[in-house]
Amino acid sequence: MKLSFSKMQGAGNDFVIIDAVTQVVDLSTAHIKRIADRRRGVGCDQVLLLSPPDDPDADFRYSIFNADGSRAGQCGNGARCVGRFLREKKLTRQRELTLLTDGEPLSLSITEDGRVFAGLAAPKFSPESVPFSASETAAQYPLEVQGQNLSVGVLSMGNPHAILMVDDCDSAPVSSLGPLIESHERFPDRVNVGFLQVNSRNDAKLRVYERGVGETEACGSGACAAAVHGIQLGLLDPDVTLQLPGGKLTVSWEGGNSPVWLGGPTASVFDGTISLRG
Repeated sequence: MKLSFSKMQGAGNDFVIIDAVTQVVDLSTAHIKRIADRRRGVGCDQVLLLSPPDDPDADFRYSIFNADGSRAGQCGNGARCVGRFLREKKLTRQRELTLLTDGEPLSLSITEDGRVFAGLAAPKFSPESVPFSASETAAQYPLEVQGQNLSVGVLSMGNPHAILMVDDCDSAPVSSLGPLIESHERFPDRVNVGFLQVNSRNDAKLRVYERGVGETEACGSGACAAAVHGIQLGLLDPDVTLQLPGGKLTVSWEGGNSPVWLGGPTASVFDGTISLRG
């Protein structure tokens, strides 16, 4: 099977986007892992597959695969890159789009100058919606990790997130603590782990250890989750700029059942083809 693809990135969070609208695509887990492999394949944090919608109210279906081949329910930076891809490849002329995901649908808004904003569905806080093992909903939860007693915020942005408040994001133990929280027994589907440093009411720093990927340069849904958690704690205003290793992302959330809007840079890196066996 020979497939055309586009390599794109948003604040250093990189993706391989595959058009399953105009070409026949049948990807196995092994194919996904091969594509994402940075030595033997194209290399990316996630593989994104665009296909026709199975709902007349949507424009496209948007399937997200982590580098280890597992499915992801949501990816905000990927969605913004998808918006750019759809316009560049002339798959749509619309500036307002609805994408179906494995979780809640998301909205895309594309400005005249080409900027793409993703509107993720309202966050969910109940433990069963994450999922997370807890008897009741709380702003923060105690979490024991190898003898350390931590306090984490837990919520779903269409995928599970745990947010750990830190004093210094740069020195946070992301590589050691991230995988321990990601695979903690209280998160049956694993979890994305954000390390959040609040600088002011509208400015914060963030590093994210992504489920099935590891630490990435940026994570759109992780930025949304971190901002929402900071807003819920009363530490951040409804409009926030988050500094991630790969660049800045903006998040806006009015609270309640309002969508969470994500903005930031996107770029096309290159187009190519790859041959996959089987």
